[in-house]
Amino acid sequence: MPFISVCSLSRVHATVARLNPWGLISLLDPSSMIDTPVGVSPTTHLKLGLNDTTSSQEGLISPAAAHVCAILDHIQAWDQAAPLVVHCWAGVSRSTATAFIVACALNPDIEPHIIASFIREFSPTASPNRLLTACGDDLLCRGGKMVEAVDAIGRGEDCFEGVAFDLPARWEV
Repeated sequence: MPFISVCSLSRVHATVARLNPWGLISLLDPSSMIDTPVGVSPTTHLKLGLNDTTSSQEGLISPAAAHVCAILDHIQAWDQAAPLVVHCWAGVSRSTATAFIVACALNPDIEPHIIASFIREFSPTASPNRLLTACGDDLLCRGGKMVEAVDAIGRGEDCFEGVAFDLPARWEV
């Protein structure tokens, strides 16, 4: 079964080595962006320079619709024969929101609260970035259900590094 593996920056190389993924999505402050790890093709490594903000802040790059469009475009090429790895700095906010958006995009008939509940069950630290989620909700025409689902699971446990988890890419109705 295809899946999305979510982790922190410190676990990227080990996760890539363990999974031999199709691709990688890096969501980091532009000054912290990483080179493509060995084992990932540069053509399947999406590098998104953005900060973990939930509102516009001077000097920072807030999540925006363009970031979600890039994510959705990137997964169009994913054949799902191998996993997709998604990471941010701590593996808590931007990466969990991205995995949530990808799962919702690939499963338009599954209610977002089901996917969000799975994320909470397998990662008590997950706190999907609300602004990135809202952009995904708008672009996927989910009528606010994705934001409601993230609000319903609430903020995850405080941590320095999130609990890594795997999220199924395909769900049965």
